[in-house]
Amino acid sequence: MAGYDQKIIIKSKFSEGAKNFLCFLQFDPETAAGLMNIDYVQVEATDTIASVAKQVKVHEKRTGKLPAILIMKTGKMLGYLPVHELGFGRPAEKAIKYIKKIKTIRHDADTEKVLELFRRFPHNKVVVMGHTGNVMGIIYSDDVLKVLHEKESASLYDFAGVNEEESVFDSAKIKIKYRYKWLIVNLATAFLAAFTVSLFDSTISKYVLLAVYMPIVAGMGGNAATQTLAVLVRGITLKQIDLKTMLRTLKNELGAGFVNGVINAVIVIAVVFIFNHDLMIGLVLGAAMIINLLVAAFFGTVVPLIMKKLGKAPASSATIFITTATDVLGFFVFLGLATLILR
Repeated sequence: MAGYDQKIIIKSKFSEGAKNFLCFLQFDPETAAGLMNIDYVQVEATDTIASVAKQVKVHEKRTGKLPAILIMKTGKMLGYLPVHELGFGRPAEKAIKYIKKIKTIRHDADTEKVLELFRRFPHNKVVVMGHTGNVMGIIYSDDVLKVLHEKESASLYDFAGVNEEESVFDSAKIKIKYRYKWLIVNLATAFLAAFTVSLFDSTISKYVLLAVYMPIVAGMGGNAATQTLAVLVRGITLKQIDLKTMLRTLKNELGAGFVNGVINAVIVIAVVFIFNHDLMIGLVLGAAMIINLLVAAFFGTVVPLIMKKLGKAPASSATIFITTATDVLGFFVFLGLATLILR
């Protein structure tokens, strides 16, 4: 008889676990319900510390994890009891004496709202509520960190112009399929930069040294733009900035771009003068360096925000426009200044 009862209990527990598993499968993974887990216990406001401790012990023994302790009254959640209070409170005291407030969120709220809640109210857990105000689950900060990690990984793929679904184990055919379009677009922008250079053939043929230093202008502009874009993409992902609030960031990026431009300009002027004994070309290169770093700061800030507003991936779509701006305008400013000053 005892064996029969044990089989019933095991079957009951299995059925309960299967029921919970199937219940989770029906939730959209992009919602609060899709992020939640069931590491919590519900206790009554009239329960004592000793009674709550027993319930926590049972949960921990069954799952191997300490649960969040939610205090209820007639089916309504009042708050939560910090687990450490079980060690400080007297066994006969009511658990409600140590109650703390806890934030809640609807089960159908999307992940962006979950992230925003954790950003506005830093804490380590949020209760997920159903339509009727019933407790459905708990979201811990670890769950949110996983979402942020996934978003940052996706942004990294976008930034490189690589499809998010691409894997290191994919065949060459699949990799070509995911990448060739971005490479063709980049090729088109490279031709645009080449066309800009061709406008100054006579200047380059007269001052061949300009061709030697052209890659420095484009390279430094591209590197500076990449730094700005990386910061902006992260800010956009975390919803820290949009077109309406960009002025302060733009001002700071332009300021940083100008100072960095001056620092690098001094270095390149010195290098050109020491190795080529040509102060004027050094000054032209230095001035172009300052202007191109300002261009990088401006486009690196504004373009990803515009792309986000248009519903495009800010990293991948912005990279093309920013690279084009720093290459084309960098060459145009450098060779244009040389045409005006060195003639």
